[in-house]
Amino acid sequence: MVDGNYASYPHNRRDKCVCRRKGGTLKLIAPAGAGVQFSNSGAAPGIQTGVHLQQPNSTSADSTSGKSAALAGIRVLDIATFVAAPFCGTILADFGAEVLKIEQPDGGDSLRKFGTITECGDSLVWLSEARNKKAITLDLRKPEGARMFKALVAESDVVLENFRPGTLEKWGIGFEDLRQLNPGLVMLRISAYGQTGPKRGEPGFARIAHAFAGLSWLAGEADGPPVVPGSTSMADYVSGMWGAIGVLAALRSREKTGRGQFIDLGLYESVFRLLDEIAPAYAKYGTVRERMGADTVNVVPHSHYQTGSGEWVALACTNDKMFERLAVVMECPELADQFPTSAIRVQNRERINQLVASWMSKHTLAEVISRTRDGGVPCAQIYSIREIFEDEQYKARHNLLHVNDPRVGELVIPAPIPLLSETPPEFRHAGRALGADNDEVYSHLLHMSEAELSAARASGVI
Repeated sequence: MVDGNYASYPHNRRDKCVCRRKGGTLKLIAPAGAGVQFSNSGAAPGIQTGVHLQQPNSTSADSTSGKSAALAGIRVLDIATFVAAPFCGTILADFGAEVLKIEQPDGGDSLRKFGTITECGDSLVWLSEARNKKAITLDLRKPEGARMFKALVAESDVVLENFRPGTLEKWGIGFEDLRQLNPGLVMLRISAYGQTGPKRGEPGFARIAHAFAGLSWLAGEADGPPVVPGSTSMADYVSGMWGAIGVLAALRSREKTGRGQFIDLGLYESVFRLLDEIAPAYAKYGTVRERMGADTVNVVPHSHYQTGSGEWVALACTNDKMFERLAVVMECPELADQFPTSAIRVQNRERINQLVASWMSKHTLAEVISRTRDGGVPCAQIYSIREIFEDEQYKARHNLLHVNDPRVGELVIPAPIPLLSETPPEFRHAGRALGADNDEVYSHLLHMSEAELSAARASGVI
């Protein structure tokens, strides 16, 4: 039975897939018997060409990803909650990493109940964003749970966490504790404000990150209050992407040094880094950018306009050549001579916006899209999700992935990106039920017997 003795868990490090350079190409070499397989690339309706699809198994998650997967042989322990760090795990899983989603036994990740709840009891966002991950439970707060987690760490490459700084250290599973067991460990640590600074211990979610980073200040009409800048979860998803970059960079470094490291990322930093010139403009000229509605600070016309048939479009004339093309499309070529530079157009923002809005209002959506397309001017209808599902470009790129899940039936979820020509992302299964893979993972990795698993369940450790 589970006796709490860490030494009682074997740590036979699995055979690793390694990268070897041949010519100018990195080739993934899997050792014999590693169990990697080709995924089933048979396309179902709506499945993206170039995205591998493995049919979901109703009893267990796939133990390995396809042999062609870019991250085959990498094992990730995802102990985080909600979206930010877990989305990093989703990205890694899409490209073949084996991601073990570790949740509390009593209820699991709160993301399971966040958003629209389906007939299986889990939310749509869980089914989509926990894709390709094995689901296991483990109470990290209990000594036995911490010791089992350490045993898993000894068999893994990456840990993803987003607890408040100091929490894992309190449980005895902080980075310095874990690297003693696995010197090559890479740990992603995402928190509201990062691991240092006066606000390091404060809680936060994406909305707070948008506010603290300065993004919410920019969103809204000039004479109105700050509004939500699009999705309330944007900072979470962006942090997950930055986190994936950090993990991959750390794994690349480990190939050269043999040593792992931790990645420290604050939610607000992921957003602040994307806000173009607002920092240098303030530092050099004291400029505080204000809300401008749909307009853009340094270019005109670059906004949203309503067509004569009622729909809205986005127009982006980012340089003088684009404005010259628009003037021709509007059958007013003299405008290019009257307003030849971005600086002049910015000075005459209201006048130019009025001219463009007037032209748009006299033409239907179909006419606006056709004429701007023929004239080489970037313009697109502002879509709701309804138009996205109907659009031929989305269909041609198979951006909407149609899958069958054993728990809820047909699902449509965003397809994985980006497309890689040689090692494309893959879909193996949607988010799994709580603890669905406990037996497989613990018997395989920790060599626990049925009796030990039963004892762990009875004690609330798993």
